[in-house]
Amino acid sequence: MAKRIVTFGEIMLRLAPEGYSRFVQADTFGATYGGGEANVAVSLANYGFDASFVTRLPAHEIGQAAVNSLRKYGVDTSRITRGGDRIGIYFLEKGASQRPSKVIYDRAGSSIATASQDDFNWKEIFDGADWFHFTGITPALGDNVAAICLDACKAARAAGVTVSCDLNYRNKLWSKEKAGRIMGELCKYVDVCIANEEDAFDVFGIKSAGTDVTKGEVNHQGYVNVARQLTERFGFSKVAITLRESLSANDNNWSAMLFDRTDAFFSKKHKIHIVDRVGGGDSFGGGLICALLNGYEPRKAIEFAVAASCLKHSIEGDYNLVSVEEVLKLAGGDGSGRVQR
Repeated sequence: MAKRIVTFGEIMLRLAPEGYSRFVQADTFGATYGGGEANVAVSLANYGFDASFVTRLPAHEIGQAAVNSLRKYGVDTSRITRGGDRIGIYFLEKGASQRPSKVIYDRAGSSIATASQDDFNWKEIFDGADWFHFTGITPALGDNVAAICLDACKAARAAGVTVSCDLNYRNKLWSKEKAGRIMGELCKYVDVCIANEEDAFDVFGIKSAGTDVTKGEVNHQGYVNVARQLTERFGFSKVAITLRESLSANDNNWSAMLFDRTDAFFSKKHKIHIVDRVGGGDSFGGGLICALLNGYEPRKAIEFAVAASCLKHSIEGDYNLVSVEEVLKLAGGDGSGRVQR
């Protein structure tokens, strides 16, 4: 029987100019859907798991279109509640060369941001579940949503469900001080913490010595220290840190580390030419959850997660539409990109 994963957060309508056109050039916008925890659910459904996404969406056709985008890839949407007036929107301008990508949010007052604790029966939602995943974006949507996240974490702990969280700090949603306070409370219930090179510092003031993300410099030992500090503060069973070296908007070096309280495991480094980097971190989270639920040993687990995310950077849209077999092939060293016949 497939393991069951529950994810909770906001799914948004993504509007983007065609190709690399700038916002001010665009006459039309392509419409797709995505959001941190929704992206993780799609990854896991594609890997053969029973993945359930929980949120609140308006009952109108745009809300239904978001639901349909998840159903298309086999995600269980039966626990999505309906209500409120609008779906959150984000506009994406894809960067190129030295011009960075830009995101503009239009999400205030969305259905999930106006949800109440009574909208979700977590005891029922976690019935038969093995894993719960959320990100730091979700509690940042409002004090009410932070309270819902805390309810979910407490219910998951009571049900014996493993909890993972991607810190995912967003400075457009809340301050570092508030993020640290609220995430500090939520992380008491987290087993597996996922972060990038900036999150640990922005949220908890924990920094890796010898790293400058604007210069693409990574100090491996510094990240082991960051993971150890996070583990000592919150008791995480595992900490995963993604290591992105940005050479330009189109070209990055991509790797990660998994720390399991005692040992650190670093993946190989992938040189990636980016088609679409949105959802890259979520695809890493989905890959890591898949690997851990499949019982992979730490080194294989981190290689799988990094390979999954590497492949996502080649796919348009938020969702990572790859199979376990494709990820294992890249994790095993075949990154040639040669045509398969």
